[in-house]
Amino acid sequence: MKKVAVFCSANEDIRRTYFDCTADLGAYIGQRGHELVFGGCNMGLMECVARAVKENGGTTLGVVPDRVEDRGAVSSYVDRLVLVKSLSERKDVMMQESDVIIALPGGIGTLDEIFSVVASATIGYHNKRIILYNMEGCWDSLIALLKDLQESHFIRGHYTDYFLVANNLEQLKRIL
Repeated sequence: MKKVAVFCSANEDIRRTYFDCTADLGAYIGQRGHELVFGGCNMGLMECVARAVKENGGTTLGVVPDRVEDRGAVSSYVDRLVLVKSLSERKDVMMQESDVIIALPGGIGTLDEIFSVVASATIGYHNKRIILYNMEGCWDSLIALLKDLQESHFIRGHYTDYFLVANNLEQLKRIL
C-alpha cells in the first residue's frame, strides 16, 4: 500500500472540472487500496478526494491543525486523525507519512506546501516524488515560472529533478 499525500484547495467556488478530476483521482487511490494523506478539512477538493477514496475502498489520514478542528471543519471521511498545532507541523507530518506527494489545484496554502516539500528534497531530507497534477492547465503558470527560474540559474540541476508533471489522470497513473 502506498501512502499518497494530496495538497489541494479547500475552496468550494472553483471550476467543477477540478472536482470531477479530483474525484477520479480519489477513486483510483481507493481502488488501489492506498491510503490518502490529506489536510483533513471538510471543504473543497480536500473533502472531494477523501470522499472518493473512502467510497472506493481506501483509507484516509487527516492531518488537521487545531484551528481547523476548533471551527468544526474536520472531514467525516477521516479514518485516522492527527491533530497538529501549526501549518508547519502539518506539512512535516504529511511529508513523513507519505510515499508520494501530489499537488492538485490550490492557492497560497497549496503553494506553501509544495515548496516546503520541494525545498526539503533539494537539501536531502527526502527523495519522494512530487507531482504537479496539471488538470485543465492549472499549473501552467507555475511551470512557466519554474522554467524561467531554471533558465536564470536560480534552480540547481533542473526543476524536473524535483517536480514531475501529469496533465491528466492517465499520465498520473503511469507516474504512480
